[in-house]
Amino acid sequence: MIPVQGVRGETLAVLGLGRSGLSAARALAAGGARVLVWDDTPAALERAAEEGFEPRNLVQDRALDDVARLIVSPGIPHLYPRPNPAVAAALRAGVPVDNDIGLFFQSLGGETWDAYDRPPRVIAVTGSNGKSTTAALIHHLLTASGRESQLAGNIGRGVLDIDRPGDGGVVVLELSSYQTELARALTPDIAVFTNLSPDHLDRHGGLGGYFAAKRRLFAEGGPDRAVIGVDETEGAFLAGQLAEGRSDDRVIRISAARKLQGPGWHVFARKGFLSEWRKGRQIASVDLREIAGLPGAHNHQNACAAFAAVRALGMGPREIEAGLRSFKGLPHRSQQIAEVNNVRYVNDSKATNVDSALKALEAFPRIRWVCGGLMKEGGLEALAPALDRVAKAYVIGREAESFALQLPGVTAETCGDMALAVALAVAEAQPGEVVLLAPAAASFDQYDNFEKRGEDFTACVLRELGLEPGEA
Repeated sequence: MIPVQGVRGETLAVLGLGRSGLSAARALAAGGARVLVWDDTPAALERAAEEGFEPRNLVQDRALDDVARLIVSPGIPHLYPRPNPAVAAALRAGVPVDNDIGLFFQSLGGETWDAYDRPPRVIAVTGSNGKSTTAALIHHLLTASGRESQLAGNIGRGVLDIDRPGDGGVVVLELSSYQTELARALTPDIAVFTNLSPDHLDRHGGLGGYFAAKRRLFAEGGPDRAVIGVDETEGAFLAGQLAEGRSDDRVIRISAARKLQGPGWHVFARKGFLSEWRKGRQIASVDLREIAGLPGAHNHQNACAAFAAVRALGMGPREIEAGLRSFKGLPHRSQQIAEVNNVRYVNDSKATNVDSALKALEAFPRIRWVCGGLMKEGGLEALAPALDRVAKAYVIGREAESFALQLPGVTAETCGDMALAVALAVAEAQPGEVVLLAPAAASFDQYDNFEKRGEDFTACVLRELGLEPGEA
């Protein structure tokens, strides 16, 4: 645990008692604070009370009079489309609002670091797509090389639940826009921006607000190094704002779409090869084409981001290449389930929006596509560039018929549920094809979350192939 510093003797309130909320409450108590808690769910309040935390309805009159700060969990709206009533009350009362990420950066350093020969470092990763894979890949590269690393934030453990890092240890954080927008302290040593595509627009008042939330990771504390994906206008703009000039190697530009040129520090992937250039000359190259855990251009972008981040820590190219080759990927993110009779079965249930689904489709030449669910704003038109790769779509979900109608030129069968979709796809798949779950939609019409959807896909595939878990 990382006890929160600077709160001894103060009263702080925690709103939302999921993983991050309870973790924050415990870390505040360990730092000597009096901790009040509130959640709309009675069971969550009861669990917190059993741990000794004091429940208080934070929207009652004068409930915040003695509160020094309100700590808000990421799922709770704090600005758009409208603040949660307790957050609105705090804003009216002038009570500062923060989250567990702000508490983490407030508390990680301190005088104890003077005893370290090499102070611990923090790498923070944000972006629309690929941030989980990028963060996990950075963590994998570090641990594979024998370095101490902890993975936290949106992936792994809660940020305040980790162990205090040792000499030269690295903390790798995956941070969502909800977290970066609200944190009062953001001071990573290395910050990574993967890409930007429309998502969570209701929570940020539009695309500009969404980008501004991501940008805070780079603007608030000023990282020593910034790794920036420049394949979108927003990333190119951010890199330009951070760099003092073309040769400023504090900014490492990355791309999976084009060769980057100029005197600066660049890492890019073209035709399956990762290249590192610095001061106008090539430093390293890695063949990514046969790395099963990193298929497709979107994962090549993740590889570029992770490569750049650990290079900024001083790791050598050959050491990084060995780590890339041993990376198995993450569950539900381009995860290969099985390969039977030259047909691959891939679970990308995390492809919940059109942009991530497009990248998944572009990773394979011939696809039996399991898709559908609760569609997001904007429709499916952006998928058009990859639809010629689809041999057939097997559409699931409550909106299956309307989903299928938005796939012009694609043979689509409305299946409704996962079991039927997988059974048909397995029966009809030909050698050289990929049976791919990349829904391009949310899961909540049929599943609690994308993980449950991916687990169902995996179970259905294994059942149809007559395999046991771990046998594929």
